[in-house]
Amino acid sequence: QVQFVESGGGLVQAGGSLTLSCVGPRSSFGFKAMAWYRQAPGKQRELVAAISAGYFTNYLDSVKGRFTISRDNAKRTVYLQMNSLKPEDTAVYYCNFRPYSDYWGPGTQVTVSS
Repeated sequence: QVQFVESGGGLVQAGGSLTLSCVGPRSSFGFKAMAWYRQAPGKQRELVAAISAGYFTNYLDSVKGRFTISRDNAKRTVYLQMNSLKPEDTAVYYCNFRPYSDYWGPGTQVTVSS
C-alpha cells in the first residue's frame, strides 16, 4: 500500500523557519522523484518543490531561495526546509511522488502569522 506520512508543520511568525518531513512507501522510494505540494484554503493544490532520484531539484518561483528540498533514501524520508516564511505560505503541505499518485497522506498544516 502506498502511504505518505507528513510531519513538522505548525504555527510560526513571518520570517521564521520550519522543517517538514515525510516518510514514503517502502517500494521503489529510492527510484522515484518525490515532491512537496501545498493547498491553501480556497485554492488548488500546487507543486512547491521536487527532487529527482538523481537529486536534481526544482522549485515554485515564489519559494526559490527560501525553501530547500532534500531526501534520505535509507530512511525513505523527504524533507522541506522552509526559511523566511511568509503569510502566503500558509497551507496544508503534502508529499507524494512526482508525478503524484492517487494516495495522499493527511498532510501537515503550516500557518504563518504576520
